[in-house]
Amino acid sequence: MALLSLPQPWFSSHSFSSWASHQSSVIVTTAHRFRFRFQPVAAATTTHHHQQSIPIDKSALIVAETASEDQLWAAACLRVRSFYGFQTSSYGIQDHKRCLTEREFEALKERIAGKREGFKRVSCINATLPLSQLSSSADDLCAACKFTDNGEDRVVVGTLDLNQCLWLPEEIAGTKPEGTEANFGRAYLSNVCVARELHRNGLGYDIVRKSKRVAEKWGITDLYVHVAIDNEPAKNLYMKSGFIHENDEPAWQARFLDRPRRILLWIGLPCSNEL
Repeated sequence: MALLSLPQPWFSSHSFSSWASHQSSVIVTTAHRFRFRFQPVAAATTTHHHQQSIPIDKSALIVAETASEDQLWAAACLRVRSFYGFQTSSYGIQDHKRCLTEREFEALKERIAGKREGFKRVSCINATLPLSQLSSSADDLCAACKFTDNGEDRVVVGTLDLNQCLWLPEEIAGTKPEGTEANFGRAYLSNVCVARELHRNGLGYDIVRKSKRVAEKWGITDLYVHVAIDNEPAKNLYMKSGFIHENDEPAWQARFLDRPRRILLWIGLPCSNEL
């Protein structure tokens, strides 16, 4: 999940997570200035947000990969909505939101299409619910993150990217597996967020669980995620999902990038060798 606030250091259009992972948990908080840099993805996120949670009927929940532009747009909207905290009184706020959403949408499509150097494969995994289940209790979420699938209106309520690559830009790299196997066996989670209204429903666990299944299908043996060192909710989410600590970001790197220090978490996966 994720939430941010406005202008701060700089922001990498390729992954809200890069900065978001500062907060990595199930909500995030903070934003970056308009120094957009087109570099693939970066860390994962989620941060704790104190808000009344709306209970949901999980029998209607779908957690799946998508390449549908309609659904990718809804996912980009959720990321902007989650990773940025906007002041409603700010001038031109809707134009600003749309600009951020368009940048993430285009970058996400390019990553999935294999057009970003350094990425072997990228998948967007979304959790979605029927619009009818949320329309009376989460108007803003429904308006921002709605899409249509086979004639049914649904809402993206959680999203993340699974990235098969050696490392994410401006992030510490994992060390497993070693040698040439790393080209095929290593992957990272990024842009992890859940709609703030729906925290405490286990949606973070659902999308992480799905990402592990997809990674296993790809033949991934080592899955990583970056988390802000002081983001306890996010660390709890990943550690309860089986991740363990592997490494810490050097203090100088965090200072240089003007962001909170991160830790690198790892989990080993059984692989099915689909290369």
